Amino acid sequence: MAQLLINSTHFDPLVAPNPRDLDWPDSYWASTIESPPQINPALKGTYQTDVAIVGGGYTGLLTAYYLATEFNIEATVLEANQIGFGASGRNAGFVLKGSGRLGYGQMANRWGLDTAKGVYSEFSQAVERVSGLIQDNNILCEPQPPGYLKIAHNAKSLKQLKQAAEFITSELGGQAEFISQKKLAHEYVDHKQAYGALRLEDGFGINPLKLVLGYKHLVETRGVKLYEDSCVEKWIEEQGKHRLITSQGELLAKCVVAAGNAYTPKQFSPRVDGKFLPILSNIIVTEPLTAEQLSESSLKTHQVIMDTRILKYYYRLLPDNRLLFGGRGAIFGKDASDPVYAERLKYALNQCFPALAKVGVSYNWTGWIAAAMDDMPHVYQENGVGYSLGYCGSGVSFSAQAAFRLAQSIAGEKTPDLPLYRQALPSFPMPGLRRLGQWAYYHYGWIRDRYG
Repeated sequence: MAQLLINSTHFDPLVAPNPRDLDWPDSYWASTIESPPQINPALKGTYQTDVAIVGGGYTGLLTAYYLATEFNIEATVLEANQIGFGASGRNAGFVLKGSGRLGYGQMANRWGLDTAKGVYSEFSQAVERVSGLIQDNNILCEPQPPGYLKIAHNAKSLKQLKQAAEFITSELGGQAEFISQKKLAHEYVDHKQAYGALRLEDGFGINPLKLVLGYKHLVETRGVKLYEDSCVEKWIEEQGKHRLITSQGELLAKCVVAAGNAYTPKQFSPRVDGKFLPILSNIIVTEPLTAEQLSESSLKTHQVIMDTRILKYYYRLLPDNRLLFGGRGAIFGKDASDPVYAERLKYALNQCFPALAKVGVSYNWTGWIAAAMDDMPHVYQENGVGYSLGYCGSGVSFSAQAAFRLAQSIAGEKTPDLPLYRQALPSFPMPGLRRLGQWAYYHYGWIRDRYG
């Protein structure tokens, strides 16, 4: 395999106190930016604001945007590192109608059909919201043609996808197309491990780093104060007011929003400490594929693709005909640079597309996503403190809807009566053993994916 570009320093949210003083990863996305954007000055001195937002990714920036534009509420964003350092600049760029790890049928069984419909509507609005932000503000983030293919990796999953397509169309009022193995290979992609697929119309791919930098510009043009290199070292609550102390300054606020998602430090607030599991994802990007290689592998689409494995693989053809291929990485951040994880991804890519076995890999990087104990995102605000956590890989799209709902809640407006917005994050039992549980789950998932 070709020499990989990797980042030599890694932040592990269950080990390191904060993510400051680390560089962007040497990702494919970073290579598409002509020059690094100018970093805003750090917070210096003491200031006051209505809402302090900790984290300058999709969620934090858009919460500030909606507070300013929809409700005329002053917000100030504090970013520990620089915009684009965290998950918002590292992910695969999949704008999906995701629902955490829970399927809509599972939601209906747990909470009833009306709740499942409501959640489906929220995730549908999320995709529409991201698309609208891109179009209305001319964010140049390379959106690709719409379409999301979920590929069955075995016969059992094929049956489940058929049932899911029927449930979405008949019970949720959505659009879902079941695609046979033959049609998938002929019209979309000749995936050698595919049994068929479910296709949703409204997912699409983007350049995630350019998207978050577009959001940054959008927020700044609305007059929102944004401080980078401003890590919150201490959070003090005094009689309903909040003091956020950084290395060089202090921000006093009536309300605080924790928007770091998986990049939230191990000890930050009792409202979120021990209540999420950071999971390391690994992404590789190949050399540009030739016309012959595209033909041999029947790669005829730039739509986003994910399979049905417990330990999922996800991939898409990029605008310059490189293939992005991602999956789970190491369990511990200290092992993120171990080449074995990129080698496993390349092996999986070769199994899916044997014609690409000799294609070199140009980029390899990692990033953290966050999972909640109950496998669903939680967007919660109470008594002047809000957060959005547990996207579990669906954050590119749902962060926009979550930000809007957070802004609504802070402004005193009622949000939909759904578990997404009414339930606080549940705690992990014995949170100190989260990584041990993750290790066990990965082994279980590997066995199920291979033999189940």
